[in-house]
Amino acid sequence: MRWHGLTGNQFSRVHNVTNEIRKDAETRMEKCVEAFKNQISKIRTGRASPSILDGIQVEYYGSATPLRQVANVVVEDSRTLAITVFDRSLGPAVEKAIMSSDLGLNPSSAGTVIRVPLPPLTEERRKDLIKVVRGEAEQGRVSVRNVRRDANDKLKALLKDKAISEDDERRAQDDVQKLTDSFIKKVDAALAEKEAELMEF
Repeated sequence: MRWHGLTGNQFSRVHNVTNEIRKDAETRMEKCVEAFKNQISKIRTGRASPSILDGIQVEYYGSATPLRQVANVVVEDSRTLAITVFDRSLGPAVEKAIMSSDLGLNPSSAGTVIRVPLPPLTEERRKDLIKVVRGEAEQGRVSVRNVRRDANDKLKALLKDKAISEDDERRAQDDVQKLTDSFIKKVDAALAEKEAELMEF
């Protein structure tokens, strides 16, 4: 059996090589979207979320250690985070790390629990943060498009080496474009969700 002059084995080989490029592009695009979501999760909104403290490093036995490794962070209510430090002696270091961050937070210790109230964002601050989030989203889109370019370059190289036909290249490029559109939609959806959170009062 033949497809466009190809034997079954040749068709299978072409399909495998183009499918591999598509799968690699999909994996890398997924990572781009995850990196974007991770980045914007650290941007404080008016709503309490443990992820805003993900960037906090605490001095622990002489080395900077992520807060999540030395304490448990939970949402106490919509405007307050509660931190339970595993080693009680670390409490002051945790408070200091939060206060010296650029998050503008003032923790207060109550026994074994450190409470972090989240002050409401001013309208001006919300607008500034939306600009930051939109900038991150554009970076996310650019990263996804860079993966598309890499995949298309690999397909062009295969065509040049006559490993695939022009039809194969066109079909594979269409698949890569569909992936690109799909992942850019995911970036846009995450952006819209974050903007909505930032505008919540």
